[in-house]
Amino acid sequence: MQTAHHVLLASHGTEGAQAAERMALSVCAEGAEIHHLIVVPDLWQGMTGDDWLNNGSTRDTYRRYLESELGREVDQECERLRKEIETQGLRYSKEIVVGKPDECLIKASKSGQYDLVVMGSPRPKGKKGLRSRMATKSLAGALATPLLVVPYPND
Repeated sequence: MQTAHHVLLASHGTEGAQAAERMALSVCAEGAEIHHLIVVPDLWQGMTGDDWLNNGSTRDTYRRYLESELGREVDQECERLRKEIETQGLRYSKEIVVGKPDECLIKASKSGQYDLVVMGSPRPKGKKGLRSRMATKSLAGALATPLLVVPYPND
C-alpha cells in the first residue's frame, strides 16, 4: 500500500503521534515527501503565570523561558522525525505553527497538494498528558484530502 507521494503528517511526538508517524512512513511511495506539521496549541500563549508573577519584568523573563523551552522541544522533535524519514529515503519538510490544532491542520492541508493527511487518534481516557486534541469529527468534513486517523497504540 505504498502509494502516497505527498503526505501531510500532524505529529507532536506523543505516543499516539508516533503511531501516526510509523503509518505515514509505511504508506509512502519511494522518494515521497512527508510534510511535518507541528502545532503548538495557543493555550501556551496564556501561560505567563500572571497569578504569581506580578512583576512585569519577571513575567517577561518567564515568558521568554517558556518560549525557549517549547522551541527547544519542538526542534528536537523535528530533528528526530527528519532523521527517521530521511533514513527511509523519503524527503522531509516541516511547518511549525501556533494555534488551534484542528484549524491549523485544515489551513496547512489547503496550502499544498497532498495525497493524504495522517494524524494520531485522541489519547484514551486514563492516559496522562495534555489534552490538546483535534476535533476529528469536524476535520473529516473540512478536509478536501483523505484523512487517515491512526489508532492509539496498545500497551
